[in-house]
Amino acid sequence: MPTLLAVETSCDESAAAVVRDRTVLASAVASQIEEHARWGGVVPEIASRRHVEALPLLIDQVMAESGLAFSDLDGIAATVAPGLVGALLVGSVTARTLAALHGLPFLGVHHLEGHLCSVHLGEPLPPGPALVLLVSGGHTELIRLDGPGRYGRLGRSRDDAAGEAFDKVARLLGLGYPGGPAIQAAAAGGDAQRFSLPKGRVSLPEGGFHPYDFSFSGLKTAVLRLVQGLEAQGGPLPLADLAASFERVVAEVLVERTCRCARDQGLGTVVMVGGVAANQRLRTLMAERCAALGLHWRVAPLAYCTDNAAMVGVAAAQRLEAGAHSSLKLAVTPRLPLEQADGLYEALRGL
Repeated sequence: MPTLLAVETSCDESAAAVVRDRTVLASAVASQIEEHARWGGVVPEIASRRHVEALPLLIDQVMAESGLAFSDLDGIAATVAPGLVGALLVGSVTARTLAALHGLPFLGVHHLEGHLCSVHLGEPLPPGPALVLLVSGGHTELIRLDGPGRYGRLGRSRDDAAGEAFDKVARLLGLGYPGGPAIQAAAAGGDAQRFSLPKGRVSLPEGGFHPYDFSFSGLKTAVLRLVQGLEAQGGPLPLADLAASFERVVAEVLVERTCRCARDQGLGTVVMVGGVAANQRLRTLMAERCAALGLHWRVAPLAYCTDNAAMVGVAAAQRLEAGAHSSLKLAVTPRLPLEQADGLYEALRGL
């Protein structure tokens, strides 16, 4: 069971953790939400500066809480792709420097592989392949998971990710940033059936629609047109009903296409990870639908849905156990398909 220090700085959360196999010995996150909320979204330069300030303190904190010294570690990991280049560099340079100073293997982790591994921080998965719904601010994908490092994408969003749609609609409704928690709070007590909104579909060249792909740009536009119409009538906007109706449609689309994909592909386990997986309406609806269809259901623990370093550590531990590590010269990259994650590693020489 390898023990690793891991750091995560791909976007606007600075995080560090010490993990042993799939057990979190210590974890800490420094959020930048309040600062970026002033601008309605993440400002890359500000994010990088805050990572530089926060990361050393977070590393000292988790090492102290774990009760371990660097000599007790088997490796050091950092997210290296995808993400904001400046932000990724802060974590990568920090981790590579510590690895070189202490003579430890360095592991550069794909951010999405980290999210896929976050489910291992909860209940064990049933044996066999699984279908993973990865749903976050930047990604909405359906991924077949056959084992560590063995992935195949079966569906994706063709425009906005679900989390991005939450952010844009929340801004439209004046609910603030980040959009997911803001809309969930506004939707409490709202009538989710009051407004009929479209469930965007992706057309196929030969006719018909792609059964598993997602599109949220039309839904966002429909909310805009609805709000404009309501404002023209005068009076206050029914924010609770608007938020609840939008949240319901997003949840229904994600659940319907995920479960259809699982049944079509003969996959008996459905897994949900990513920041949007924290949404309570989505979690409840997915659990109900999977139970009705006889599908096993697992979701990342609430504390590890949003960006964190513990999931990075679990992903790195799996790679290290498989006999792989990354070069200390490994570059960061803002875009890298999950299917290319193997390219971040090389065999451990001499072991």
